[in-house]
Amino acid sequence: MATAAEPAPPLQPMAPRPFRVVRRRRETADTWTLELEPVEGAPLDFLPGQFTMLYAFGIGEVPISICGERGGPLVQTVRAVGAVTEAICASKPGSVLGVRGPFGRGWPVEEALGLDVVVVAGGIGLPPLRPALYECLKRRQEYGDVVLLYGSRTPADLVFRREVERWRSRFDVEVDVTVDRGEDGWRGNVGVVPKLIASARFDPTAALAMICGPEIMMRFAAEALLDRGLPAERIWVSMERDMKCGLGWCGHCQLGPTLICRDGPVYRWDEIEPLMEVREL
Repeated sequence: MATAAEPAPPLQPMAPRPFRVVRRRRETADTWTLELEPVEGAPLDFLPGQFTMLYAFGIGEVPISICGERGGPLVQTVRAVGAVTEAICASKPGSVLGVRGPFGRGWPVEEALGLDVVVVAGGIGLPPLRPALYECLKRRQEYGDVVLLYGSRTPADLVFRREVERWRSRFDVEVDVTVDRGEDGWRGNVGVVPKLIASARFDPTAALAMICGPEIMMRFAAEALLDRGLPAERIWVSMERDMKCGLGWCGHCQLGPTLICRDGPVYRWDEIEPLMEVREL
């Protein structure tokens, strides 16, 4: 048994750490961004692209990508699609949620140093890419051209709209946004996001791409990047199949020989492409 003179034993990896909701913002009709801070102890350190297991006490937990900036509060954008995510989205400031993690392999922001960076996001795929964008913009002089290509089903489904507009106003970032279906007042592009790749400003011989979104969108985006001449080993995607433990113990997220929570969720395209049509083995 630990005494008062001894350090407290580390939390077990399956034990959620309590975090308090300090801010809550609605992104779309069913999606909310929560900012959380630890009830006690140090803030959560993480790598861009990693995720947590976010726990609504008494209901359950779900894997959620971290979408904030390193060194700040833990930021998570959640779409309400079931009992657990609905409870998380309904958590008002002052509520306490459980957090396990961070888990997984992150985006190759260091490997991209000196290269053009192409970020391709579809729908709720922008939040997992946001920390990588923050890193590139914070160290802007260490990268070549930075391109964000973002698409959603409708204008109402776009997340981080004000921030995307701020990025668009910068002279050192190319931002192009599209929707599958326009609405009254929409003056932007209409069409799927992979269609934006052909005209994006980057050098395929010296670029690295990061993609997140529905699997079919990632496949078409990767094919469009390959058509531009970008090698498969410099195309990275984030997989979001059914993760339960975050530690590679339960096997729910098995994809061929890989466990997404342990070996991913970020993979090189040449690693994951042969497995993307395999649900489980």
